[in-house]
Amino acid sequence: MFLVNIVFSVLYTIVQLTTLVIALYQFAMSVFGFRHRKDEINFEPVKRFAVIVPAHNEQRVVGPLIDSIKAQQYPGELYDIHVIADNCSDHTADVARNHGAIPHIRVDEEHHGKGYAIEWMIRQLAEYPVTYDAIVMFDADNLVHPNFLRIMNDKLCSGHRVIQGYLGVKNPFDTWVSVSLAISYWYDNRMWQHARANIGLPCALGGTGLCIDSKLLQEMGWGATGLTEDLEFGVRCVERDILPVWAHDAKVYDEKPTTILASVRQRLRWQQGHFSCAKDHLMGLMKAGIREHNFKKFDMAIYLFQPMRALVVFVMSLMLFFFNLPFVDNVLALHVVQIIPSNMWVVISAVLFLEMPFAMLLERINWRGYVGLILAPIFLWTWGPVTLQAYFTRRNRKWYHTVHRRAIRLDEVRNR
Repeated sequence: MFLVNIVFSVLYTIVQLTTLVIALYQFAMSVFGFRHRKDEINFEPVKRFAVIVPAHNEQRVVGPLIDSIKAQQYPGELYDIHVIADNCSDHTADVARNHGAIPHIRVDEEHHGKGYAIEWMIRQLAEYPVTYDAIVMFDADNLVHPNFLRIMNDKLCSGHRVIQGYLGVKNPFDTWVSVSLAISYWYDNRMWQHARANIGLPCALGGTGLCIDSKLLQEMGWGATGLTEDLEFGVRCVERDILPVWAHDAKVYDEKPTTILASVRQRLRWQQGHFSCAKDHLMGLMKAGIREHNFKKFDMAIYLFQPMRALVVFVMSLMLFFFNLPFVDNVLALHVVQIIPSNMWVVISAVLFLEMPFAMLLERINWRGYVGLILAPIFLWTWGPVTLQAYFTRRNRKWYHTVHRRAIRLDEVRNR
C-alpha cells in the first residue's frame, strides 16, 4: 500500500502542477485581451478575392450565406463566390446558382471531408481564367458581416498573408448547448485570439472566415486534409515563420449545434484532429521555439497542447472527487500530498470562470448570454469525457457532417 501511496502522490502532484502552470499562463495571456482598438481602413479596395464555400448537402443554409457575401461593402467586380457542391445528393448547386454564386460539382467517394474539397477547389482555381490575389473560405452555414472583405483587403495591403476573422455564433440563444458554445467562442475571441494579436503572437485558424494570400498557397500548397484542416495549415505557417493575424472586426457568424449529442460529435472530431496535429508538430514547434528563442512557435506549441490540458483538468476533477470519498482513507488508506490547498483551487477556478462574463461584457453581449453562464460549467466539464474519447480514437479520420436545418439571415442575427 505504501507503493500505491507513492504512485498516486506523484501522479496527483504532476497533475496539480501542470494544471496550475497552464492556468497561470492562460490568465497572463488573457490580460492582453482587455484592450481593443477598432481596425482603421487605410487602403482602397484593390485585392481580388475568390470566396470558396465547401458545402455538403447544404441547400437550406447556403442561400443566406451567399446573400450576405453579395451584400459586402466591397466592389462586386473584385470578388467571385465559388460553392463546392461536395458529394451532394440535394439541390445545393442549384441554390448556389440561383443566388448568384458559381457552383462546382465534386464527386469523390474515397476522399471525404472539407480539407479534400478545399484542396480540389484550389486546383480548379489554378486553371480558372481569373487571377485572384487571395482566397477567402467560409462554411456553408455562415453569415458574413458587410465589412469583412474590406478589412481583409486592408490586412493584405498591409503585408499580412494569412488572416483569421472573428468567429461569432448566429444561434447563441437556441438552447443551453448553443449558448454554452457561444460563451466559449466569446471568451476565446477576446481572451485568446485578440489577446495574442495585441502582443504580436499568431492566432489559431478557425476553419472559416479565413483569408490566405494566393501566392502563399502556391508556395506551400494547401496540404491540409485532416479533421482539423485549419489547424494543420496554421501550424505549417508558423513553422515557416509566417504569422496568421487576427481581424477582430471582420466578423463571421457560425451555426452551432443545439443538442448535446450533436455537440459531442462535433467536438470529438475537433479533438481527434487536434491530437493528430499535435502528434506531428507539437514537439517540433516546442524545440524550435526554445532553440530559436521564438516565442511565437512556443505559444503555438502551447495551443497544440490544449487537448491534453482538457484531459489533465478532467483527470484533476476525477482525482479530487476520488480522494474525497470515505473508502479511500478507510479501505485503501491513501494519503495524497495536497501541494496546492483546496481553497486555492477554488480561487483559481473562480478567477478563470469570471473571465467569461468579463469577456462578454467587453464584447457587449446580450443579457441572455449571462443567463447561459448558469449551465456553462456543466458544458465545460463535458470537454473532459469528449477529449478522453478523442485520445483513444485519435487515429480515426472519418468525417462526420454536421447537419444544418435552419436558414437564419444576417438581419436576424443583428436583432438578437
